[in-house]
Amino acid sequence: GSAIAKIVGTNAARLSSFESRVNMWVLEEEVGGRRLTDIINTEHENVKYLPGHKLPPNVVAEPDLLKACAGADVLLFVVPHQFIGKVCDQLKGHVKKEAVGMSLIKGVDEGPDGLRLISDIIHEKLGIEMNVLMGANIAKEVAEEKFCETTIGCKNMKNGQMLKDLMQTPNFRVSVVQEADTVEICGALKNVVAVGAGFCDGLGYGDNTKAAVIRLGLMEMIGFAKLFCKGSVTSSTFLESCGVADLITTCYGGRNRKVAEAFAKTGK
Repeated sequence: GSAIAKIVGTNAARLSSFESRVNMWVLEEEVGGRRLTDIINTEHENVKYLPGHKLPPNVVAEPDLLKACAGADVLLFVVPHQFIGKVCDQLKGHVKKEAVGMSLIKGVDEGPDGLRLISDIIHEKLGIEMNVLMGANIAKEVAEEKFCETTIGCKNMKNGQMLKDLMQTPNFRVSVVQEADTVEICGALKNVVAVGAGFCDGLGYGDNTKAAVIRLGLMEMIGFAKLFCKGSVTSSTFLESCGVADLITTCYGGRNRKVAEAFAKTGK
């Protein structure tokens, strides 16, 4: 969240089409005897979750969720997926109906009705138009301004372009596609493939086997998306950052790969 706030704050400050102030909801906690929001607002650094990286001064940490979102035209959702239902329940009735939302949450919700996209949950609870951003975007590298790409999935191209303007920098290249469901499901399914890649590493199967797992996993992702997604699903979307790039990054450096490797080696 802080890595994205750094990008959004920088762009909001320089583009006249956006309000300069960016509110960032921060769950209040104490760090070294001080409130985390106070530290962020005075030192402009999230010392707990993104240490060593300064945030723009127009990014304001706010511990009250409703205050953070009051009057917002654009809402970016970057919270752990298991909390999104409670967050939306708190926000219900307190956001503009014409607000535009974008989810950066990688995962799906599982319940009695089966698997559901996080963006669908937000839309159903808040009634706002939803977009998604997914890609090979390891937070630390994004904060360090190392070059990467990302993909915005939208249903309304005008809003997709607006969100691209808000997000894009010389080192954070954004592409926009009108297959929001496909973009979002990629962000969840690549984690499953990464577990398989981690098993390969842990069992010492080598790079050839791992490459096969990644290729076959990508084919399975495409097949699953064609069954699951409501809108169109084209193979070209899987060639965007949300697809093959995020899959490669996660299968070589992601947490799911690391956990699977450790499990294969230790059984724990």
